[in-house]
Amino acid sequence: MGRSSSRSNPPRPRKRVEAETASTLKRARDGSAFTRCEACKKDVAVVLIDMHSCSLDSKIRMTLESQVVEKAVEAKKPVEKKRAVSSEGKERKAKKGKKSKDSSAPKRPATAFFLFMEDFRKTFKEANPDNKSVAVVSKEGGEKWKTMSDEEKKPYIERAAELKEEYAKAVEKHDQEDEEEEKEGSSKEEEEVEEENEA
Repeated sequence: MGRSSSRSNPPRPRKRVEAETASTLKRARDGSAFTRCEACKKDVAVVLIDMHSCSLDSKIRMTLESQVVEKAVEAKKPVEKKRAVSSEGKERKAKKGKKSKDSSAPKRPATAFFLFMEDFRKTFKEANPDNKSVAVVSKEGGEKWKTMSDEEKKPYIERAAELKEEYAKAVEKHDQEDEEEEKEGSSKEEEEVEEENEA
């Protein structure tokens, strides 16, 4: 066995490509040869010179140049300079983070689908008492909602519309109360400031 393997795989000499002129041939570290294409002035592997297409490269270059020109035109638009803000201005401009939720604000009403799901969960639990998966209930409810006709959905849609109207009224009332509180609070602050000034 050892004999046959050494005979079947003798070491092969390294393949080198010879070119007519030594000045046009460059070699990489691994010994592969490159020559310069006269048309596009690029170094191309000698082995791949038959597949080299200068016209394709020139098309790519032209499209890239046109893109660069378009970007350069866009970049020349005047940029507005930011003004330096004084320390007072910085204090006035506090970070605009999330608005804090008003705990006394009315809760948004449920949609027709969620009103349907309330009823569906009850009926599904009665039909399948051993099922503990919320995902299964939600999936079944969603599929049933999709298959329901408009007439079957109508009571839920009407109930949702009523809840939405009630919510709008509650929001209006809540906003009015907030405005009244702000007016009262600002008048109290003004009185306190006046008292401090007098003292």
